[in-house]
Amino acid sequence: MRATENDRIIIRGKTDSTPDRHGTIREVRGPEGEPPYLVSFDDGHETLVFPGTDFVVEHTR
Repeated sequence: MRATENDRIIIRGKTDSTPDRHGTIREVRGPEGEPPYLVSFDDGHETLVFPGTDFVVEHTR
């Protein structure tokens, strides 16, 4: 998985009652666009993310 700063991310909810989480990648800490990513979520929470299979990157241009 590769990403750049300002790409949007979606982490899919694990159940029907768990909503998806949306955020923006603020910093790419791995080499050549690889994880981990510092993400600011739309709810204001910011954390370091190591993506799993429920993680989708929407690339910005």
